[in-house]
Amino acid sequence: MQEDVRPESMERITTPELAEAFIEEQLKALREQIGDKKVLLALSGGVDSSVVAALLIKAIGKQLVCVHVNHGLLRKGEPEQVIQVFRNEMQANLIYVDATDRFLDLLAGVTDPEQKRKIIGKEFIEVFAEEARKLEDIRFLAQGTIYPDILESKAGIKAHHNVGGLPEDLDFELVEPVKLLYKDEVRVVGKALGLPDNMVYRQPFPGPGLGVRCPGAITRDRLEAVRESDAILREEFAKAGLAGKVWQYFTVVPDFKSTGIKDGKRTFDWPCIIRAINTIDVVEVTPEYLPQDLIETLVRRITTEVSGINRVLVDYTPKPPATVEYE
Repeated sequence: MQEDVRPESMERITTPELAEAFIEEQLKALREQIGDKKVLLALSGGVDSSVVAALLIKAIGKQLVCVHVNHGLLRKGEPEQVIQVFRNEMQANLIYVDATDRFLDLLAGVTDPEQKRKIIGKEFIEVFAEEARKLEDIRFLAQGTIYPDILESKAGIKAHHNVGGLPEDLDFELVEPVKLLYKDEVRVVGKALGLPDNMVYRQPFPGPGLGVRCPGAITRDRLEAVRESDAILREEFAKAGLAGKVWQYFTVVPDFKSTGIKDGKRTFDWPCIIRAINTIDVVEVTPEYLPQDLIETLVRRITTEVSGINRVLVDYTPKPPATVEYE
């Protein structure tokens, strides 16, 4: 098994050829570690867990059991894409759990951001553990840990285990095949494994999902406004050629309303805030200044196509003083 230290002699994976060499090395290592046992993986649809899933499917096939938990806070089309790519195209052993009602019922009326995060994290572990207990002969737990996670863990910034806090009766041995890679290397490997570009180059997305982009108490209608406006933003960024050039972009729908006019009648609806940013280390963030014609298109589409929105704002605040997310 690999140590948690990247050798100085390890060449950075920057080309398809280097990615193929890494894949072959990992397939051999995974088969030696796992043998004929079963592996469980929480598959979020993010690049790290998706690359780990693709590696394990190639290495051990149906011995891998993927669990995709939809907590109702994912972006538009994401659960469907996970099912399409892994179950339909890669023939993975995939369990899909729609826990939307369960999560949103627990979050009803909760306004404190930290409490919301704790509820989402705790309930995710509960759902995942329930699914794990239904399975037999699971020996290993696969995780999409990458090298920056390990460095942050050693520095005391955060624990790097993606599914930490599992109950003691679920005593699994870890499988972490990309733990010595940086994010850009994981993407090159994912591309070599045949994963779609919109999954490989998926922009950073917080664990609590759209929950942190729905400040205040989460309601289903406001959450849907976030989801729909985010989908429009991603579509228009792709049309404008910005999808691969801007580090992160998203919408936020805060919990306050203002007066507007629609079809000659007064409205009292939410604003939608657009945030687009660039960064190298996430310690400092600079705003991406959007072309005026793109802003006009976004304002028109979001105010006419998204229920409950009557104005659009653009956030150009750097970090510091702002943070990336609103909660």
